[in-house]
Amino acid sequence: MKKILTFLFISVLFLGYSQQKELTIDDAVLGYYKGLYPSSIYNRHWVKNSNTYVYQKENELIFTDAKKNSKIKTISLETLNKTYTTLKRFPNLQDISTTSFSFRNGNTIEVYNYITNTKEATINVDENAQNNEYNSNAKSIAYTIDNNLYVATSSSDKIAVTAIDDENIVSGQAIHRSEFGIHKGTFWSPKGNFLAFYQKDESNVTNYPLVDINTYPASLKNIKYPMAGQGSEIAKIGIFNLETKKTTYLNIDTSDEHYLTNLSWTPDEKFVLVAEINRGQNHYWYNIYNIETGNKVRTLFEETSDKWTEPEHDAVFLPNSNSNFLWFSERDGFMNLYQYTTEGKLVKQVTKFKWVVKDILGFDSKVKNVFIAGTSEDARENHTYKVNLKSGKYTKLTTNPGTHRTQLSSNGNYLIDQYSNLTTPNNINIIDTKKGKSTSIYSSENPLKEYALGTTEFGSLKGEDGTKLYTRIIKPANFDASKKYPVLVYVYGGPHAQMITNSWLGGSNLWMQAFASKNNYIVFTLDNRGSENRGFAFESVIHRKLGDVEITDQLTGIDYLKSLNYVDNNRIAVNGWSFGGFMTTSLMLRHPGVFTTAVAGGPVIDWKYYEVMYGERYMDTPQENPEGYKKARVSNYIKNLDGKLLIIHGSIDPTVVPQHSMTLLQEAVKQQVQIDFFTYPMHEHNVRGYDRVHLIKKMMGYIVDNNN
Repeated sequence: MKKILTFLFISVLFLGYSQQKELTIDDAVLGYYKGLYPSSIYNRHWVKNSNTYVYQKENELIFTDAKKNSKIKTISLETLNKTYTTLKRFPNLQDISTTSFSFRNGNTIEVYNYITNTKEATINVDENAQNNEYNSNAKSIAYTIDNNLYVATSSSDKIAVTAIDDENIVSGQAIHRSEFGIHKGTFWSPKGNFLAFYQKDESNVTNYPLVDINTYPASLKNIKYPMAGQGSEIAKIGIFNLETKKTTYLNIDTSDEHYLTNLSWTPDEKFVLVAEINRGQNHYWYNIYNIETGNKVRTLFEETSDKWTEPEHDAVFLPNSNSNFLWFSERDGFMNLYQYTTEGKLVKQVTKFKWVVKDILGFDSKVKNVFIAGTSEDARENHTYKVNLKSGKYTKLTTNPGTHRTQLSSNGNYLIDQYSNLTTPNNINIIDTKKGKSTSIYSSENPLKEYALGTTEFGSLKGEDGTKLYTRIIKPANFDASKKYPVLVYVYGGPHAQMITNSWLGGSNLWMQAFASKNNYIVFTLDNRGSENRGFAFESVIHRKLGDVEITDQLTGIDYLKSLNYVDNNRIAVNGWSFGGFMTTSLMLRHPGVFTTAVAGGPVIDWKYYEVMYGERYMDTPQENPEGYKKARVSNYIKNLDGKLLIIHGSIDPTVVPQHSMTLLQEAVKQQVQIDFFTYPMHEHNVRGYDRVHLIKKMMGYIVDNNN
């Protein structure tokens, strides 16, 4: 195994000062409810078309002029209840204009005029409504009940957009199992005159049986689960006209089970743009459709790859233009912005960064600049930039190191900038985007200052091919470099996830800090190749061979740990969930003797049992890549077990279905190998709520008891 080449730098966070209290696992897991995460100010919004922002303090909404940094007015819960009478706390705002704001109140959306202190509108939805999406221009709500889609307006409680009895047809919900950046199923047009929506036909998708043990007797609960290489859903896009109350569908033939995503409206509401991806996910076409005829107007452009194509962002039109828009693409190796027209003309590549652009925040009033969020040169951070649309020149607006989450005023004059880093729990500033001046409006104290905790340290290693790999080490309180410490390697390692960020706690969970100090452990994490925010080459090297390079990189981390004088090389354990469960079991069984103990939660054991959209992107189908699937199948290595292995699975997991763990157990019995298993009845892919305390104690107790 190749030795570590370098360990580049360390940044240290001293979490404890008084060193008096012990942070328990109970408190760490429930830390949000116990005040152990940094405090903040909430309900933050920019008032549209102004330099005014609002935030909530206790039960008051405070209006502040960003230019003068002065309070303008307040609205109290008491004032609001003169109109609504039943509010127990100040509601979360959905949006706010210069005269009114909207909020949810039970089964209604209320629009409140805060100038006249009167109701402006009330929109009621059914008590069984889900997937609610409010549009302030239409003053209407799109929502679903079961598999059908409805719209409620201030004058009509319930308009049926679809009325389909076939349970295989689902309207108004996210499709393609929320891949390709999809997180919802309804899309209001810019002026609120139309509602576009996804519809999927799951007739080709097999039923997967889950069991509800809380009925007497237990009962069958089937879900639709498209497994790799098997039948998938057929997608459609409908357009509902609020004036005529009629629905039409775009003329797209998806009988080949190709994907529809990145749905965007043109500002004039005449067209929708859709990315269409072949099922093989190595080719997409960006098409524009006429909503009156439903017909395709043209293909604007297309992209191909020998690995995968994965458009995840909608088009963002330039203000005051019906034809010019910005598009995200990784075609040059990193996610950058490109300007196109609806005629399909490439105007220019707007950004040419060798790092990842993550979001478009908006534009300035003269549309000279676009504001973006991106990683910057350090992939562990997130920053905001102003980019000139004509020249491509850019200015970094968030200058403090760390992870910044910003909200841009609609006129582009100011940012609300919330950020943290290893030594900063939570700061909120107002940034003048023209002058670059930053004014602090909130700073959180360290919520852990009274607890006896150790340090969190960043570093980087060179992998086998010279790639920089970021690491994080959590050391216990009262760490003594002359002693030997056992290690817990916490791993995820899969796509679309990044474990190590320059943020409070360094991207770790609070229970890791508690575990390290309570048990005198080192907790180590490495972001291997395949993980997020490092560019396409770094992420796509895993194609058709999940587990190979990820394991190589994780073992680079193990080599480094073994080079440290304070690490007990004979007491290294590994733990992870989901893709991290796949990595945990793979590391334990494919490299016996490296780890004494492993705890894998919700693990992918055989990729052919995973979903079509995610699984086939990275592995192709089992029919196309039989050797890749065979090599990645964890069950093939069960006879190699050298140490203790615990598998944990939610009994009704709809993401990594229980069949994964069952097949590993079956093979263990066949091979006469003893492993341990625990299930969380009626929990899905994650164990939530107070039961999570039980889960963390189960996992950590198993590691402490057996890693010796």
